[in-house]
Amino acid sequence: MTVLASQPQLSDSQAVPRHVAIIMDGNGRWAQQRGKIRTMGHRAGVDAVRRTVEAAADLGIEYLTLYGFSTENWKRPESEVSDLMGLLRLFLKRELATLHKNGVRIRIIGDRSRFDDDICVLLDNSEERTQDNTRLNLTIALSYGARAEITDAVRQIAQRVAKGEIQPNAIDEKMVEAHLETAGTPDPDLLIRTSGEQRISNFLLWQSAYTEFVFDQVLWPDFGREHLEKAIEKFSERERRFGAII
Repeated sequence: MTVLASQPQLSDSQAVPRHVAIIMDGNGRWAQQRGKIRTMGHRAGVDAVRRTVEAAADLGIEYLTLYGFSTENWKRPESEVSDLMGLLRLFLKRELATLHKNGVRIRIIGDRSRFDDDICVLLDNSEERTQDNTRLNLTIALSYGARAEITDAVRQIAQRVAKGEIQPNAIDEKMVEAHLETAGTPDPDLLIRTSGEQRISNFLLWQSAYTEFVFDQVLWPDFGREHLEKAIEKFSERERRFGAII
């Protein structure tokens, strides 16, 4: 993950967000525009993931969270889901060594119960092998839905109350955060969504309370370093007040 000399650099005055989250949207439309099947769009999207991870590490971003597969995506045609699972297997097998070599720590959030056993093994291995890496923390949301995440956190806390471990009046935001799948990860500073759509799609609802949003018209397979830098430029121009007056 080296920076090519010809690539533009962010100016020193531009603030680099600590945590960037991305809703990777537009694979299907990218393929359709080119007269290709949707699978080809997803394959091109994997290349965009590779470029983005490299760029994030080079730019000094500490945390990168990618929305890879939502709970709603299971409703897609069986053939498309099967192709996506095949790409997930391929990505984990082919990219893990490179990611590990370049200091990327992998973390998976989402419901793993619907994945085949071999995919679960690959996910576990990816996390275990890279757990001591520190250059970039890469979180991939797979079979993930924010409402389900929050519901599960509430359920865990309710169970602790029922057991007498905690009192209801002891429940606060920090306790809820501690029971979310992203516990230990700072909230996103910047969330980018590609393809021109302007919605959050059940992604990091709790964590994005004060996140800055950038909606880019580019389709995900065409996303690269230049688009990430432009989003960071927009981020650096904004005044973040977190509800206060500055």
